[in-house]
Parts: sequence; structure tokens; C-alpha cells
Amino acid sequence: MSAGGRATARTARSRNAELLLLGGAVLLTLFGYASVGLATAGELPGELFGYALGLVAAAALAHFAVRRFAPHADPLILPLAFALSGLGLVLIHRLDISYAIRYHSPPAASNQVMWSAIGLAVLLAVLVFLKDHRHLQRYAYVTVFAALVLLMAPAFFPGDSYGAKRWIRLGALSFQPGEFVRIAIAVFFAGYLTMHKDALALASRRVLGFYLPRGRQFGPIAAVWVLSLLVLIFERDLGTSLIFFGLFVIMLYAATERPSWVVSGLGMFAVGAFVVGSMEPHVHGRIVAWLHPMDYYLPHPPAGLTSPQAAEALFSFGSGGVLGTGLGRGHSDLIGFAGRSDFILTTVGEELGLAGMMAVFLLYALLIERGLRTALDARDSFGKLLATGLAGALALQVFVVAGGVTGLLPLTGKALPFLAAGGSSQVANWVLIAVLLKISDSARKPPPEPVGDPDEQATQMIRR
Repeated sequence: MSAGGRATARTARSRNAELLLLGGAVLLTLFGYASVGLATAGELPGELFGYALGLVAAAALAHFAVRRFAPHADPLILPLAFALSGLGLVLIHRLDISYAIRYHSPPAASNQVMWSAIGLAVLLAVLVFLKDHRHLQRYAYVTVFAALVLLMAPAFFPGDSYGAKRWIRLGALSFQPGEFVRIAIAVFFAGYLTMHKDALALASRRVLGFYLPRGRQFGPIAAVWVLSLLVLIFERDLGTSLIFFGLFVIMLYAATERPSWVVSGLGMFAVGAFVVGSMEPHVHGRIVAWLHPMDYYLPHPPAGLTSPQAAEALFSFGSGGVLGTGLGRGHSDLIGFAGRSDFILTTVGEELGLAGMMAVFLLYALLIERGLRTALDARDSFGKLLATGLAGALALQVFVVAGGVTGLLPLTGKALPFLAAGGSSQVANWVLIAVLLKISDSARKPPPEPVGDPDEQATQMIRR
């Protein structure tokens, strides 16, 4: 078989494997949806058939778009994202039932279905119109300008119920720009570091065994550090600040392979976070709730500790044990509205147990690993850094959200990717997946076959 024939067979196997895995993701979602109905009402949901048709249609449309416009892409990326998104719809639907009884709140699952459909439509648009991911490098500075405007805009709008300023509100329309900023920032960092990585890697001085950057090369990390602190001070958003700065450090290390950049970056962020956490009341309250979650139940709780959510999350995880109480049989709705956002992980921990938590984290880990594998396979520096940045942004968001809910880190209030309710998060995550698919398609595409007589080509190369 010729090289072209082998490449075609490999591509067909990849797409067939993707289709099979998408079928598994659809079945997993439908099984969870049916389990919720049986646990809460004792019967299968009446809309199960229509729900199944919608899922199958969405999966088939996404698959055929990838088969047509990114035929060489990694076959695991789309099914993993689809499985996480489907599980999120199941969990939100399950919480809707309890919230309607306890709080008389309107359902959120229908909105999440709508935003998931919009996210898939945006994914299709990116696959169709983004012919080559390297075209994004042309707009690196335009992208960063738009990202900075979006990043600072929430400071001029009212904060949310717990003080952080993450939203831009225009009448009935509201969205979280931070979800899109991480993608735009990754595009800019990839373009900037592609042009300046040699200077950043070579210019350094040795201090205590580490090669630290010189003053001129230290400018970028100082600027990003100042900007992340401004976000922390004026918007009181620890999660966005940590993701923004961590993303830069990850991509900087990938470009230069200098551990000193990581040490410098982490040290600077730790110092800045400590100073802001000591002075800014909202951030200080988050730290107090992290260090002493049970003190909320004291007769006189510490200043700044205004919510029992951190303690309630620990109770929820403890009651779930290893195997959980069963889907639909927990009480994570006691946490309140936050159960649909970052605290949706407590529903997994209580009703699916430690085993379910590990399964969810494994899905995230596999998706991140495929993103990093795409970075390793990419043939151009920009694609390598962009795939690293997108996978790193996803990993950082999962880490800060899961760490906050489980007590490893202070709470950030960020949405858990694909699982939590939120239109901004859902659309932004599908954009991230679409760009990864395009980079993966370019990386895995077989090189063009040589045309003409091989001996004649070799002779011409020697003459040149």
C-alpha cells in the first residue's frame, strides 16, 4: 500500500473511532438522564425520546463537520468534550428538580441546552471558516487589545452576589468576559513568544543556582504580574487572576524551557496575592473561609466569613463516600444556587462518590493530555504554544475550581468547564475545542507525497 493509501486508511480509522466514542458519550448522557427520572419520580422521563434525538443529531452534526473540515484531528478530543457536556446537562437537570421543590426556582437545564447548541454552532463555524490556525498569529496584537478591554470591563459594572466583579451587564444580556479572555490571551502569548522565545531563553544571569531573566526580558512577566494584580484588586476575582498569570507562566516555560521563569512567576504571584489578600476584604474573606470553613457555625464567626458553602461542600463529599448515594438521591441542593456553578462538583461527589469524582477528573485529564499531545505533534512553533496554552488554560480552570470546592485552594467562583451552568463558559469551551481540533488536524495531516522520479529529485537536491 502506498503512503497515501496508508494515510487515508489511518484517517478513516480515526474518524470511525471518534464516531464510536461519540455514541458512547450519547449513551452515557441518556443513561444518566434516565437514572435521574427513575430516582426522583420512579419512572423514565417523558421527554427522553426527544432528548435522545437531539443528542444524536448534535453528535452526528459535530462528527461530520470534523470529518469534512478537520479529517485528521485527534479522535478523542470531540467525544471527551461531548461526554463532559452531556454529564453537565444531566447534573443540572437533576438539580433543577430539587431546586424547584426547595427554592421554587426556574429550571436552568433548558438554558444550558440552548447554550450548548450555540456552542456547537460556534464550533462548526470555527471549523469551517478557520482554514489554518496560523492565521490567528496575524491578529495577535488586535486580539490582546480586545482581551484587555474585556478583562478590565467588569470593574465598571456591579459585582455579583458575593462581591467579585466578573460580569458585563447590558440590560437583559450578561456574560463573563473572562471565559473568552483566556483564549484570546493564549493566542497573543503564542504569537509573542514565537517571535521572542530565543531572547527570553538566552538572556539571563545566574543567581543561587537559577538563571534569572535580565531586566529587559523581565518586562513581560512584570507587566502580566501587574495586570493580574489589578484584576485581583479592582474586580476581586482570584480565579481569573490566577488563570491569567498561570497561563503566561506555563507558556513561557514551554517556549524557553527555563525553570527560573516558573520560580520567578510563582514567587511574584504569591507575594502579590498575599498582599492583596491581606488588604482587600472580599479576597481576605475567601481566604478565611478556606482556612477555617467550620468557623461559620460558631456563635460569632470571623469577619469576612459570610457563607457556609465551603463547609457544606465538605459535608456533601463526606456523605457520598466511595460509591455515592446514587444519582438523584443526594442533597447537594442545600448549598443553594452555587450548586449549578463551581459547586456542581459536590453533586458528583455526593451522588457518584469518590469513584465518580475520579471518573470525571479522568475525563478532564484525558482531554488535557490530548491537547498537550497536539502541542507535541504540531509542526509550527505557534501551533505548539497555542495548543499548550489552550490545554493549560483548561487545566488551570479545572484545578482552581476543583481545588476551591474540595478545600485545597480558596474559593474562586469560576465555572467548572462543560459541567457547570453558564452560557459564556459553555460557548468559550467549545471555541477552545474547535481551535484544538484545527491544530490537531494540521499536526496529524500527512506530508504531501513527492511527485516525479525519486532518483531525479535526489540528483536535483545534490546540485542545489
